[in-house]
Amino acid sequence: MKWHDGLSTLNGDYDGYILDLWGVVHNGVQPYPGVLECLQRLREAGRRVVLLSNAPRRTATVEPNLRRMGISADLYDAIMTSGECTHRMLASRDDPWFAALGRRMIHLGPEKDVDVYAGLDLDVVTDPANADFVLNTGPDAELGEEDIAPYLPLLGCCAAHGLPMICANPDQQVIRGTQRLICAGAMASWYAEHGRDVRWIGKPYPEVYGLALSLLDVPRNRVLALGDALATDMRGAATAGIDGCWVLGGIHQEMLGGNWELGRNPDYDLAVEEATAAGLAPVACVPSLRW
Repeated sequence: MKWHDGLSTLNGDYDGYILDLWGVVHNGVQPYPGVLECLQRLREAGRRVVLLSNAPRRTATVEPNLRRMGISADLYDAIMTSGECTHRMLASRDDPWFAALGRRMIHLGPEKDVDVYAGLDLDVVTDPANADFVLNTGPDAELGEEDIAPYLPLLGCCAAHGLPMICANPDQQVIRGTQRLICAGAMASWYAEHGRDVRWIGKPYPEVYGLALSLLDVPRNRVLALGDALATDMRGAATAGIDGCWVLGGIHQEMLGGNWELGRNPDYDLAVEEATAAGLAPVACVPSLRW
């Protein structure tokens, strides 16, 4: 894994980029410093860019939020999300696991995520005894987003009835501004640890990469995937057979000793150790998404 100060020294090796959103492009509130310039430079160089997110929402819902942050549609070619992938798999039922699901569903998640299943032939129920499966899109702000405890009663009841779960966001946690919040992946991990069947949709799993690569339309050996999470972004790149570039200033920033406000770069040697310990070998790392 080679250290680079930015993408300018990597750009000649790639024609297409898969970029993680939360933790790389923005922090849930605003773009990170240097990101907009970097995206503009990639466009000027004729590179293709697909934004790939574990957001448990469809792409049509994600795009306006990006625009409100100043990330305009001319800075990238397409968006793919775990929510979009989940919707398509629920709609088509081509996958044997999805084909075996019934039609009665409990939604574990906030109202803002209903577009994942809106328009599909599903009956939304609230009692696990009447459900065939659980769609998990993550915590609800009204119940709290910092701890799994408020969700344990429903999770336990669903587990007691043996319901399979779709996890529409494999992330364990995310940073919003400066606050760490749990994601759907934290709930799904609890569910799996209690012996229940979980189907994970999104990074690092192959289905969402297949969709992203089809949108990118660039040979795999000319694609670079950038992300801040080892377990999802870098493992996903490895699973998809594409080069990975680890962005050290995101979710692992504190562990690696980086600090945005102080302008302190993360510890490169420690990053190499962590990647190696995880059995991963990104081709490069950068402190942040910048040119």
